[in-house]
Amino acid sequence: MDPLRVATILGEISAEVILPRFQKLASGDVREKGPGDLVTIADTEAEAVLTRRLGALLPSSRVVGEEAVSADAKVLGHLDGEDPVWILDPVDGTANFVKGSKRFAVIVALVVAGRTMQGWIHDPMAGRTTIAEQGGGVWRDGRRLGIAAAGALAGMTGAAGYRGTARLAAEVGGLLCQGSAAHDYLDLVDNKLQFAYFRRLHPWDHAAGVLLHAEAGGYNALLDGQAYRPVPTPGSILLAPDRPSWDRLAQLIGA
Repeated sequence: MDPLRVATILGEISAEVILPRFQKLASGDVREKGPGDLVTIADTEAEAVLTRRLGALLPSSRVVGEEAVSADAKVLGHLDGEDPVWILDPVDGTANFVKGSKRFAVIVALVVAGRTMQGWIHDPMAGRTTIAEQGGGVWRDGRRLGIAAAGALAGMTGAAGYRGTARLAAEVGGLLCQGSAAHDYLDLVDNKLQFAYFRRLHPWDHAAGVLLHAEAGGYNALLDGQAYRPVPTPGSILLAPDRPSWDRLAQLIGA
């Protein structure tokens, strides 16, 4: 799949569907799918257009979108087959979007036979897409991105929830909770963050980002040491610059 064709689609949908709703949501444009789990008209409309346009690019493909799964969990079954699957998060960071914060993004991954082959994270506010391909590295605006060498833990800043991370917080330089997995992954490949720890592994949040991180040269694995797969997975994932720093961070988290 030509990654630039997909990037163009993400930019167009962001401009035509998502950004016109930013900071202009009416009271009826936001609802709760569950306690504290928001969805907006921008999420549902963007996912519908993404589903149609990406499906047309690859007629044999299936689509697993966050909002489609919310409506019918059986959609996740597409990930068990051999057909190519687009995994979509039309607006990652919906709560930020509702608040008027700029930290939201569009996430797309292309999975074939259980492997993430390509990933895209589009930042609508910056108008930029970061692209990863299996074995091909991570690119943005014609520039290849790479994870910097690990330093001392005391100099590392990471993304993690605050629950159960007191020991980790005491040993590292700082912990952030940004409300957008997409922006956490972008900050990792931009070396603004050195590590990230996620407890919930919805594939639309992580399939693309884990590929970005790995192709940029980072080391990531589930906290039990198993490799990440783009399917609904119990447990949590830790991402670090390399295996030695991963081991040190995992020990602090309590693996």
